[in-house]
Amino acid sequence: MAKLKTAVIGLGSMGWGAAISLLRAKLPTVGVDIRPEVLAKFEAEGGTTSPSPAEAVKNADIVFIFVVNAAQTEAVLFGENGAVAAARPNTIFALCATMQPNDAIELCERITDAGMRALDLPVSGGAAKALSGEMTLMAAGDPVDFERVAPALDAIATKIFRLGDTPGMGSQVKMINQLLAGVHIAATAEAMTLGAAAGIDLKTLYDVITSCAGTSWMFENRGPHIVNGDYTPHSAVDIFVKDLGIVASEAEALGCTTPLTATSLALFKEASAAGLGREDDAAVAKILAAKGGVSLPNVRQN
Repeated sequence: MAKLKTAVIGLGSMGWGAAISLLRAKLPTVGVDIRPEVLAKFEAEGGTTSPSPAEAVKNADIVFIFVVNAAQTEAVLFGENGAVAAARPNTIFALCATMQPNDAIELCERITDAGMRALDLPVSGGAAKALSGEMTLMAAGDPVDFERVAPALDAIATKIFRLGDTPGMGSQVKMINQLLAGVHIAATAEAMTLGAAAGIDLKTLYDVITSCAGTSWMFENRGPHIVNGDYTPHSAVDIFVKDLGIVASEAEALGCTTPLTATSLALFKEASAAGLGREDDAAVAKILAAKGGVSLPNVRQN
């Protein structure tokens, strides 16, 4: 049986990890990104690169789309040098960006109308798990398509939740995950800032909380960024402006009250407006620290 041929469009932190995991599984993989230095790095890892989505997908069995949002997904699928028009019939397109569930449904319908196959496939786990092939997939789509590309999915993930036979539910569940993720990041920033205000050594505080009931995955992952004063963007503030915005919009449409989402979204928006949008999402701690006159590691007070 011939090996699956894969393409990954968007080699950011999650897409990069997925592409490297596919190479590790010995699956031929073409990478696409707008940054020449990232493409050179991928070639050095043994991957093949392409200058456009259209070129990348010509021989692909499955195409993973790891861009930021629905608009970027639509552009790489249907825009200039778009992937769908250049792909072979029945190529499977996996939509991995966090987006409004209705956008995921609409894009998947357009893909299938063009003679292709589509999976609603948002992911989670962070850059480290992406790189180790241990992501979680929130998946919805035709069971036959999942079986066709199982080796590729198994290469990038250790947990694959099959949430429905038609697109939409994958993005719905990812939305709930992002609600919790955003709120937990905001809570982490608040807790660490309060600790600093109380004069607690932040590394000690981190060690204690990660052994106690108050911990969370986000506290354990983002806490060190605040402890070390390192806001290199693994996931940027503006990502959660987008993602919590999706949560708030969907909640309003459903008539559901989400006060914690609203409070957290306001904090991320404030951080973005202050010029922190491209910094690590833990940089919301800087906003809280500035308001309280609190000193955080490697953060200058204005």
